[in-house]
Amino acid sequence: MADGPKTLFIACGALAKEFLAVSKASGWDDRVEITCLPAIWHNRPEKIAPGVQRKIRAGRKKFDRIFVLYGDCGSGGELDRVLAEEGVERIEGPHCYQWFAGTADFEKMMDEEPGTFFLTDYLARHFERLIWQGFGIEKHPELRDMYFGNYHKLVYLAQIEDSDLLQRAKSAAERLNLEFVHRRTGYGEFADFMRQKMV
Repeated sequence: MADGPKTLFIACGALAKEFLAVSKASGWDDRVEITCLPAIWHNRPEKIAPGVQRKIRAGRKKFDRIFVLYGDCGSGGELDRVLAEEGVERIEGPHCYQWFAGTADFEKMMDEEPGTFFLTDYLARHFERLIWQGFGIEKHPELRDMYFGNYHKLVYLAQIEDSDLLQRAKSAAERLNLEFVHRRTGYGEFADFMRQKMV
């Protein structure tokens, strides 16, 4: 790694802790860096593609290689259009739930119960701010059934073992009136993609 190219990963802010964990476990040096866009932009997905493009163009001044840790994340294909224009590769898949669970397991879960709401460690940690308050449910409880009435199950895809996060995820399921399922996934295809690019 000491003589390798300098690599930049552009990611959603919701993935920063996971990136750092994989990087530390892999023993990478200062030739790999991450720059993040605000996780709250999932509520404003039209900002994602232009934001990533700005990060790419700024990153080219310093880095030899750039990769993107984003799914489509509601951009309606606009992110992939920008990445094709810039010649930059992203991790495959529509969102981080698929990467953490693994594509085959994720597709199986969706086939078994399409009405599934997923939490990652990040979302379990920030459920109150991003979901309960962010969706306006705190002030307007009737919105809960409007947003989540067609869901039946909440699946917590846990990257790490953490009793506090587990309890937060269980509480989120109770508040949303959903069946709770806990799956310990680790970093899945997210880590695989990063390690493949750092070879």
